[in-house]
Parts: sequence; C-alpha cells; structure tokens
Amino acid sequence: MDKARGAAGPSGAKGPSAGPDDPAFPAHRAPRCRTLDALDAQVIRCRACPRLVAWREEVAATKRAAFRDWEYWGRPVPGFGPADASLAVVGLAPAAHGGNRTGRMFTGDASGDFLFAALHAVGLASQAEATHAGDGLELRGVRLAAPVHCAPPDNKPTPQERDTCRPWLAAELELLSPGLRTVVVLGAFGWQALLPVLGAAGWQVPRPRPKFGHGVQVTLAASDEGRGPLHLLGCYHPSRRNTSTGRLTLDMLVEVFREAARLSGL
Repeated sequence: MDKARGAAGPSGAKGPSAGPDDPAFPAHRAPRCRTLDALDAQVIRCRACPRLVAWREEVAATKRAAFRDWEYWGRPVPGFGPADASLAVVGLAPAAHGGNRTGRMFTGDASGDFLFAALHAVGLASQAEATHAGDGLELRGVRLAAPVHCAPPDNKPTPQERDTCRPWLAAELELLSPGLRTVVVLGAFGWQALLPVLGAAGWQVPRPRPKFGHGVQVTLAASDEGRGPLHLLGCYHPSRRNTSTGRLTLDMLVEVFREAARLSGL
C-alpha cells in the first residue's frame, strides 16, 4: 500500500557546475527559482549533505516495521502550503519515519498530529489529521517550512548542514514575502536558524538578537518599502517530549495559532 508521493553551501557560490551532490547546490539553485513550485522541484533533487543523504536513504530502505508496506519518500521534503500564504510555520527538519516516509512536511508522526489538530481548531487546516500526501488536507493561508529539508540522525542536524540548507529557506521566504505577515517558529533551533535568513531577506533583526521563548512576540520592520513589517512568534516545538510532559499542551498551541491568524489577517 503505497501512500507516499513517490519513492548547503557558501552564500556566494556561483557558476553552472554546481550539481545536486555539490555543497554549493542550494546556494546556486535557490536564488534562481521564481516560483515555489520551481523551488520545491530543486529542493527534492538536493544531495549536498552526505551524512543526511546516507541517513534518509538508509531509513527509507530499512523502514520501520509498522510501515513495511510503504514506499518511503527518502528524499528532501519540500515546504507545504499555498504560494500566497500570509503565515509561515518554521520547524526543524522532517522526521525519519514521518516526512521522510510521506514526502510532506510534518505528516505521519506525533508532532504532525499535534500540529494539524491545532491548525484545524483555528480554521487554518481543512482537517485535523494528516497521514499521507494524498489525504485531501489543505492549508488555508499557511505555509510549512523548515531550516533543514532532510531527516537528520537523532533529529540533530549539524551547524554546517543547517547552513548548507539555508538558501532554500531564504528563497522560500523571499517568494512568500509579498504577502507574508507572520512567522510562527517551532523551537529554539528554528528560531536561531531563521533570524539570519530574515535579516538577509529584508527585515531588520534587532541587536542583540531576540531570544527564543514560548509566547515571545517580535515585530521586525522592513528594510525597504517593498514589504511590510513581519510578526515573529515563538512556540515550543510539538515534539513528543514536549507534548507528553505537558510543556506544550494543545490549548497552548491553539492560542499561538489564534494570535498568528489574527496578525496575518486570516
């Protein structure tokens, strides 16, 4: 039963020779994408981080017993959501047996179950469950993104892998920027990875940089007249550890998204 969709480098990298295996591939390809569809098509080709490539493909081959009948996606997982989204949600990376299996961000694991239940409660998702890429789920004004597009061992990308993958996130936010009004950041890793991207994308990041915390709100002024201010909201990541211990409850997550929806005009 195959329910799946299918089976970072120096910022100044230039030249047409950067292939998918080249660490410069994201920095070379991402800025040249003019639509989110074009960006997603390049993201899924990327093989720039050898450790992540080896891990995602090993997991896809060995599988988990509960999913032995699945054909795992086993590639980088692109963002998910409409191109005119006014709200972006930035997480960490796909889960080995979640997004790496289904090919869709935040789908198929406990974190995704928690996230989509909250989005649905606020009216930002068409359904409360997200099991596979063909399940009919639609997001309303929301785009899911991540600083790292491949499932990392132990859910811990290295700083180098984060930086190599950064051009994809920068390009995604740039393409969303005409209508983007709010970003909800799930966890400290996403917060730390996102701030430099926002600074480079045309928003003024305060110095010292604001610290992550659940419920933290920061408004970033635009650096030019081509875009408006951006509201940044911190939220604990809906990891199993956080939700099972009560550090993050569904009511807390719903409250964050209700405020984000208000700020985004959704």
